[in-house]
Amino acid sequence: MQVGFFFWPYSPDLVQGMADAAERHGYDMIGIADTPGNAMDPWVAATMVAQATSRPRIALCVSNLESRHPATSAAAIASLDLLAPGRAILGLGTGHSGTRNIGLNRSPVAELAEGARFIRRLLTGERATWQGSEAHLPWVKRPSPVFLAASGPKALASAAAAADGIFVNFGLAAENLAQTEAAIATGIAAAGRDPAEVEIWQIAALDCNADGEASRRRIGAILAFMAAGYILQGDLAARGVPAELHAAVAELRRRYSTRPGDADAALVEEFGLFDYLSRRFAIYGTPEQCRAQIKAAQAAGLRRVMFSVSLAADPLATVELFGREVLPSLRV
Repeated sequence: MQVGFFFWPYSPDLVQGMADAAERHGYDMIGIADTPGNAMDPWVAATMVAQATSRPRIALCVSNLESRHPATSAAAIASLDLLAPGRAILGLGTGHSGTRNIGLNRSPVAELAEGARFIRRLLTGERATWQGSEAHLPWVKRPSPVFLAASGPKALASAAAAADGIFVNFGLAAENLAQTEAAIATGIAAAGRDPAEVEIWQIAALDCNADGEASRRRIGAILAFMAAGYILQGDLAARGVPAELHAAVAELRRRYSTRPGDADAALVEEFGLFDYLSRRFAIYGTPEQCRAQIKAAQAAGLRRVMFSVSLAADPLATVELFGREVLPSLRV
């Protein structure tokens, strides 16, 4: 199994610590979120990671097309590749906290796919046109992969047709993995692509803590952020939510925050959603509990996972503890 993590770069010290942990424990990928309303600039953080590591891949996980022009993002990922040759990945999404917290709207799914195609073309050194204007980056040395973040069936199929890879936000249960694999296969077939051309990483929340109860208390905030913010949008039945939970999820969507904290965790408990959301979207608890949960997901078909750790009780301690006591068991 390939395992990575991504985080909000709150401070230079945190970025340095995360880079050191990724290198030391053998994580396959380290991702930096683009959320200027919550943390420092991701490209500054990615540059620090590139200079501090030699092995893990480095992903923007994820940026968007609204706060940064896609040609500018193409130039940025090509620049990062010069510091970390062959290790840079540009992840893009429609926008969530990265847009909402600075007063911007999300991109439509169709526009996101077109943005991915535009950037991929630019990264080959060819001229490309975006919304009527031409761009050209003749200095690019090699094309870095462009991944799209997606959750619903239509978005997954669109990403499969347009991107080099997908960060899938849908869940780790067997039925969730099966549903996303079917949607991705539909998009690949419609585009006439080889399935080997599309790299798939599942997204989940992680809080690994020697104090299992502390982990449980903290994981609720990111469950609200993930579920209500972008995964469980639109038709809840199509998103795999049991009918008896529709009303609770709808109310969570109405009241959650894009600056998550204790209030959001309390909402998850208030609406009786913790058990369902944690089983679907999280690995949490003591190392022993985390090991059992990730092994179950592996048995269900999980092959690559990127963990969101920003809202763990201690993000760096979570990465260190999981890397030391759980990650080795996934390598055998």
